[in-house]
Amino acid sequence: MHQAGKRTGSKIRVGLKHSLLFLCLSVFFSGAGMPAPAQKEEAHIHVIVDLVQLNVAVTDSKGDYITGLRPPDFLVSEDGIPQKLATFSEGNEPTRRVVEITPPPDKPATAENVENQELPAQASGETLGSLTAGANVFILFDTSNYMYRGFVFAQDAIADFVRSLENADKVAFYSYSRNLSRAAALTADRSTVLRGVRTTVAGDDAALYNCLLLTVKDAAQFTGRKVVVVFSNGPDNASMVPPEDVAELAQSTGIPIYMISTQQARLEPVSTAVFERMTAATGGKAYFAKNWKEERRAFSSIRDDLAHLYALSYYPQPNPNTGWRAITVKLVGDRLKNYHIRTRSGYRPQPARFSAGGIPAMPAESAP
Repeated sequence: MHQAGKRTGSKIRVGLKHSLLFLCLSVFFSGAGMPAPAQKEEAHIHVIVDLVQLNVAVTDSKGDYITGLRPPDFLVSEDGIPQKLATFSEGNEPTRRVVEITPPPDKPATAENVENQELPAQASGETLGSLTAGANVFILFDTSNYMYRGFVFAQDAIADFVRSLENADKVAFYSYSRNLSRAAALTADRSTVLRGVRTTVAGDDAALYNCLLLTVKDAAQFTGRKVVVVFSNGPDNASMVPPEDVAELAQSTGIPIYMISTQQARLEPVSTAVFERMTAATGGKAYFAKNWKEERRAFSSIRDDLAHLYALSYYPQPNPNTGWRAITVKLVGDRLKNYHIRTRSGYRPQPARFSAGGIPAMPAESAP
């Protein structure tokens, strides 16, 4: 009797184990009866979108600058996609944020529906000072063996140009022959720059495009407006870098290139064509001076250009194009249609920076 009770109890325990095992397996596969696992937190992907900055010159048929234009006068598109201006300024005036105001239903959209407000102390990661300061000017001087004639006159023209720039501007002075010499890093101290100009000596072959590429890379590290002014006396005979690469980098980083060359370079068709294409693509200008007086006038023209440029910026609207993006700037209204616009023709977006979760994204190298 005792043995029978044991066997019965054993059967009950075995049956209970089987039942519990079946229940556990059922719950495992069905998911019922178990607390739902915590929903996996989706990673938030953030794309760093650069602020696209444009330097825009507006002139009439005589080449005189048109002043007093306002944000509604400009229509900017990228690959045909209309863009909304984020900031606006003329010449050396303070940069203003462009704020769209929705007009009342009973009033049409007009220029008065756009209000310009002063930028706050910080905007888009840049300080107000970096946006409103005058242009950072990088001067690149040809000290190759092409420069033996007229070397001193060129130094004088550059020195006068440096002195004529306003105090708000910072200047860097580089020279080149086969290699690049950074004679004066970007500084507001004019005496340091002038010492760099006066200590240059003429010498080796000319690697203009190699050294110009390095100059553009240096300039791209700084925020705000920046330009490169090149004084070159002749063709490039020592570079490994093609001029097309230099032009594309300058366009993508928003750096106009101004080139002053002598009449000797004008006689070399290839260099002439390259200088003109490069400056036009970046929004700058090319000058070919017959003598030292024309060299001085060319530098004076560049100074005037910097003082009359409109500075526009925008955050690009969604655009699937990760390659070259064409920029078009037009003026709105019949009274402005005959004016001429000079600015860069496009850019290639910098590599995107991503972040997941709460990890902040790395900032882009430089705004285009």
